[in-house]
Amino acid sequence: MKHTVVTIQNAKENKEKVTMLTAYDYSMAKLMDEAGIEMILVGDSLGMVMLGYEDTLSVTMEDMIHHTRAVSRGAKQAFVVADMPFMSYQASVYDAVCNAGRLVKEGRAEAVKLEGGREFAGHIRAITEASIPVVAHLGLTPQSLHAFGGFKVQGKSEEAARKLLEDAKIIEEAGAVAVVLECVPAKLAELVSKKLRIPTIGIGAGAGCDGQVLVYQDMLAMFGGFKPKFVKCFADVGACMKEAFQAYMDEVKAGTFPAEEHTFKIDDDIIGKLY
Repeated sequence: MKHTVVTIQNAKENKEKVTMLTAYDYSMAKLMDEAGIEMILVGDSLGMVMLGYEDTLSVTMEDMIHHTRAVSRGAKQAFVVADMPFMSYQASVYDAVCNAGRLVKEGRAEAVKLEGGREFAGHIRAITEASIPVVAHLGLTPQSLHAFGGFKVQGKSEEAARKLLEDAKIIEEAGAVAVVLECVPAKLAELVSKKLRIPTIGIGAGAGCDGQVLVYQDMLAMFGGFKPKFVKCFADVGACMKEAFQAYMDEVKAGTFPAEEHTFKIDDDIIGKLY
């Protein structure tokens, strides 16, 4: 069954949790799709995990279109959501609609995601009126990291919590089909989830959300060093991959790979005629 805005909304109404993971290429999207993941996010996190940037701010529309197009080829059942990168929508409603359209038309996304609350309600409404579903993003919004002073939990004070709840209601009324809540206290995220008709997708926002999303490289331990508190390692794929790379290197250097079973044959008489 192909997942759509209707099936995702039905999941919330039926109190069924929704699963979302990031993907940035065909092969990974295909694996997630075959596993049954309902939503795939082509996140601007690709700037950090695929392109090696320090943050998401340098990601371009061309980057997003390229990776979204690849993911869409592998996702036959999952609902594909593409991030709108920094400054692809902030400057004007016109830019927002045009760039959202590019992600759908050129990238084959089925929805777009943009960060921010009430200040972008008009953008969400205009994109929705252009028949493009919008997933909103509240809490820690990485494109605003300089304004926040870094990656910090959002909504901890009464004023901040009230604003986040109000923003969630405003973007719902503007037409958003779902909202990602990132790095929000669990009880606040649960309250927001109860107050909204649309699904909430949490990342560092507790189990009270209607669904969850993680960056797949995080949940597969493909990077060493810093690990966010909200990340659980579901398989140490990073270590397994490094072991395989090292085993390959050792066999090539020792001359044991490729072995005879990995080669193609030719008649010795033909080889003899070539000398």
